Formats: sequence, structure tokens, C-alpha cells
Amino acid sequence: MKLWMKILIAIFFGVITGLLIHQKWLPPVIGDILSPIGTIFLSLISMIIVPLVFASITMGITSIHDPQKLGRVGLLSVFLYFVTTLIAIAIGLIFTKVFQPGIGLNLTTIKEIVISTPPTIKDMLISVFPSNPVASMAQGNVLQIIVFALFIGIAINFAGEKGKPLKSVIESLADVMFRLTSIIMEFSPIGVYAIMAGVIATFGFSVLLPLMKLVATYYAACLFHVIFVFCGMLYFMVRVNPIPFFRGMADAMMVAFSTCSSAATLGVSMHCVEKNLGVSKNITNFVIPLGSTLNMNGAAIFQGMSAIFIAQAYGIELDIKSLLTIVVTAVLSTLGAAGIPGTGFILLSVVLTSVGLPIEGLALIAGIDRIREMASTTLNILGDAVCAVYVAKREGEFDERQYNHEEVVELEASE
Repeated sequence: MKLWMKILIAIFFGVITGLLIHQKWLPPVIGDILSPIGTIFLSLISMIIVPLVFASITMGITSIHDPQKLGRVGLLSVFLYFVTTLIAIAIGLIFTKVFQPGIGLNLTTIKEIVISTPPTIKDMLISVFPSNPVASMAQGNVLQIIVFALFIGIAINFAGEKGKPLKSVIESLADVMFRLTSIIMEFSPIGVYAIMAGVIATFGFSVLLPLMKLVATYYAACLFHVIFVFCGMLYFMVRVNPIPFFRGMADAMMVAFSTCSSAATLGVSMHCVEKNLGVSKNITNFVIPLGSTLNMNGAAIFQGMSAIFIAQAYGIELDIKSLLTIVVTAVLSTLGAAGIPGTGFILLSVVLTSVGLPIEGLALIAGIDRIREMASTTLNILGDAVCAVYVAKREGEFDERQYNHEEVVELEASE
């Protein structure tokens, strides 16, 4: 049985178990037993993120010896991430304007959430560059780790023969981390079962009822983005059938949906993109980790949609200038967002502050954030993979036979 099928079954039984605990049909002690299991699984995944990102990005840089090609791949990747993020924000704004999920709530006061002052754009730019890379690794600051890895990879290329020993060490580290990722993912159905049981046992389904229209609007926007943006890129720009893409990314989609963490899904995404989608190893190692930090399409839709939703709930009219401010701020806030659960919710405070919307409006959507993140994270990792496929196609490092799983079909036919 394929891993994605095991995870899907685990999600189903996790939901059932969580509902039984939430309804008091099973003793709460079961939830207390399952909770540490889910926490341990997420901790194991978090354990490999820092060395995996550092090694894979550095190896991706060193495998592209031509500086012009390196610059071309990097600029193209960042450009694609920027464009798809911009489109995602626009989709979120349009869907909220059309379906108006916040109309009728007529809120005036609500429980206030205390959030620290959002960083300025200058502070965000400065924070990208690490002053102490060891501290960045200890703190799990993925964006700073990526920047450090970029400089290390470029320096190894310029060092020539003297840089080869370090290159060999980092390549060995990357291979070991990929293998460790595979080992940890063998336990993912157990971890996913425990996580889903804990979430449903705590919140149940009742948390969705008052905000069902917002949840439905968000999921519809995500589906629209997948069909028209991602499938459109695959069909018109890469000129391949989109269906094999989703088959190839099934394992990563299940992990993303259940863990709500792009970072936690990084190893599985890289494996799926390289082994199932036919993208070369060096393109995969560079584009996917970069995308896990810079490319947050799901979070981008959430930023624009939630800002308009809160404005509608409070009866606040936003002019064109405010809408443009939301777009710009949402793009900047999603760049470098940590791929961990809850990040999009915190970053929304930056967007709300930029146009003077009440910060306490965050309390309105806090209850559905976990449900929202399931779709958001899945959209994030799919966006990274689509961009990787397109970049690989442009660079002549895309195996279309492997993408279409033709080797498997031929093997089955011969048997």
C-alpha cells in the first residue's frame, strides 16, 4: 500500500477517534496518550529541517557550476514565486468580494488578542541576513539558513579544488538526511493519526459552524488556484498533462494536509519532485527548499481573504488604496514565512495593521485556523513543485517519461 493511502486511512481513523473523545464516548485519557505521539512525530520532522535545508540548498548550488545558469535558475524561481503569490492574493480578494462571507456578522467589539508590534519592511529585509549562522540554525530560522547556504555554495564553487572536500562532506550530509527523512516517514501514518485525533478531540466540528461560509470560500479559492493557475502552468507552459503531477505529489499532499507544515513536508516534497515528477536532483535541491520559505500561495490567499472578511464583519469599507496596500503587505509578509503551523495567522496581524483594521478581529478566525492551514499547506507545497517542474523544463533537466510514469506502465505491460 502506498504511503499516501496509509496516511489517508490514518486521517480517517484519527477523525473518528477524535470525535469519539470529543463527544465523551471514549475516555479523555486516550487523547492524553495520543497527544505525545503526535508531538514526537512533529519533533522528529523538525529535527531534520535545519540540516536538510542547509545541505540540499548548498548541494543544489554546487551542482550548478555555471554562474550564469545559477543566476538564471534563481531569478526564474523567485520570479515565479512572486507572480503566483500575487495571483493568489488577488484570488483571495476577489472571492471574498464576490461571496462576502463576513457580511451580516455586524461586529463591534470582540475579545482582544495581544500581539507584538509587526516588523517594518526594513527590519524584515535586514533579518534575512544572518549575523551568526550557528545561532540561525539553533533558532531554526529557515530563511537565514538558506541565505547562508547560498553563500557557502557559491564560495565552494569559487574555491575550486580546495572546496571539493567540503563539497563531499555536504553531499554526504544531504544523502544521509534524505535517507533519514525516508525512515521517519515510515512512521508518518501513526503520527498523523495521533495529530488528527488530538485536533478533533480538542475542537470538534462545532468550531466550523459559525464560520462555515469563510471556510467554504477559502477552500473554493484554493481549488480555483490549483485548477487555473497550477494546472494552467503545467498544461500551457510545461505542456504536460496535469494529472500525473497530482499522482506524483500524493504522498507530500497527505503529509502537508495532516501536519499543516511546509517545512515538515520538505523532505517528502523533494523526494516526490525528483523521483515521481522527473525533475533533476540539482534543480530539486535548489528550488524546493527555496520555495518552502519564499512561496506561500496558500498563506497569500488567506492574507487577502481574511483582511476583507474582517473588514466586512466590522462593516468597514476599504478603498482602492487600502486594497493595494493589502496586496503589497501580504506579498512582503509571506516572503520568508516560516513553514510551520500558525505562521499565516500571526503574519495576518501585519496585513491588518497596514490598513488600520482591528487586530482583535484575529480572534474571529482563530478557531478555524487549523482547518484553514490544512488546505493552505497543501497549496504551498504544490506551488513549489509546479515551479520546480517549469524551471527544470526550461533548463532541459526534466524527464517527461518519468513524470508520466511510463516506465511503470511498460514494466506492468511486460509482466
